[in-house]
Amino acid sequence: MSEELWDLRKVLAEIKNNPTDYHETDELIDPNAELSGVYRYIGAGGTVERPTQEGPTMMFNNVKGFPDTRVLMGLQASRRRVGRIFHQDYKTLGHFLNKAVLNPISPVTVSEEDAPVHEVVHKATDSDFDLRKLVAAPTNTPYDAGPYITIGVVLGSSMDKSMSDVTIHRMVIEDKDTLGVYIMPGGRHIGAFAEEYEKADKPMPITINIGLDPAITIGATFEPPTTPLGYNELDIAGAIRNQPVQLVRGLTVDEKAIARSEYTLEGYIVPNERIQEDINTHTGKAMPEFPGYDGDANPALQIIKVTAVTHRKDHPIMQSVIGPSEEHVSMAGIPTEASILQLTDKAIPGKVLNVYNPPAGGGKLMTIMQIHKENEADEGIQRQAALLAFSAFKELKTVFLVDEDVDIFDMNDVVWTINTRFQADKDLMVLSGMRNHPLDPSERPEYDPKSIRFRGMSSKLVVDGTVPFDMKAQFERAQFMKVKDWEKYLK
Repeated sequence: MSEELWDLRKVLAEIKNNPTDYHETDELIDPNAELSGVYRYIGAGGTVERPTQEGPTMMFNNVKGFPDTRVLMGLQASRRRVGRIFHQDYKTLGHFLNKAVLNPISPVTVSEEDAPVHEVVHKATDSDFDLRKLVAAPTNTPYDAGPYITIGVVLGSSMDKSMSDVTIHRMVIEDKDTLGVYIMPGGRHIGAFAEEYEKADKPMPITINIGLDPAITIGATFEPPTTPLGYNELDIAGAIRNQPVQLVRGLTVDEKAIARSEYTLEGYIVPNERIQEDINTHTGKAMPEFPGYDGDANPALQIIKVTAVTHRKDHPIMQSVIGPSEEHVSMAGIPTEASILQLTDKAIPGKVLNVYNPPAGGGKLMTIMQIHKENEADEGIQRQAALLAFSAFKELKTVFLVDEDVDIFDMNDVVWTINTRFQADKDLMVLSGMRNHPLDPSERPEYDPKSIRFRGMSSKLVVDGTVPFDMKAQFERAQFMKVKDWEKYLK
């Protein structure tokens, strides 16, 4: 019997019978703000406006204007669900992904007949071709610059085809064959390739792959230094599943697509041209971003000219994400945890036991580090661990340091340490004038003129809630009787 191949449909088949993980509806829903507005209440979580909660992923089967398309939202909007999808303990996902990075399995190219994403093909040369009618991309709010592809994995290569990479970017549908794409400056390999093409004044072929196994979408969010230029993050997805990701050659561009996607858009990043993000709405807004605020519309997005849309034949699934939801935390936060663990394991082995990037920081701005102090020579190592994390990940803003008896996945336990193992005049470190994520709205000179010279600078914070090694005996938690069969009292 041949091995069953991983894709989005296999993942959904595994979780669909668990009501805490999956729910579908046949109620008519408008993709223009209503779909995200509904899911906000049901399962978005993260830094989304309250009320919200952690809930099931939702499949919307009856989408206004798209009779044959289903829209899926929130697949990764629960760390516990991600653990179940990967068949791992949700508390050790960082360690699990770290191992995947270190044991890559490269993708393979398959024939056309083995690529379900090419079952239906629409080319830009067709007289009725129109992205706005083919791609059921929702808007998150009534103020969005337009319909957004929020979880499209962009696959591109260097000009000489010696390196390939996948990344995720926000992409707004601007016209029948035009997307605006925001590629954040610095650190993104696709951006480096695009610069290479732009200097040569040549269009860069890409594919945009939508509706994927989370092994691909989570793996795609790794960044340098963990995955340096030349490292293709599809190798991580292969390691997660112990099965290579399958690729297929594009139909209209010289680039490959992910063969078991639900949708693929083929096209080119146009060199030396830009477009206003909200050219159709003039709201001044882009879409809600992970810190919980609406992003400002960018006046000069790079342009993608789409040459084809391909998808599966049987009710293809358009996958989408609410920007500030728990789903972003999973996609951005868990790979960052893995990267911090890899870095600290090399520099100070055995001293950082675990790392958690919680929803309060959107997966990027905050990390909680669990520290092991073995003897007096380890005192102070916790602060070096924080500096290591800052040095590698400029988007990190706040680090909490806690002892190994603290549950880093329980914010009550973490904050408890700040109330009982912390003195502000001794245990607070403030690092001024550093770089951070440009989407943090507090990072502007008028907010803090003494430390912020240009937009995107920040003061960073370390909260050291670890007990000094020589005082550990004075901070032992109350010890309760260990009862192995306690669960029988719930029966």
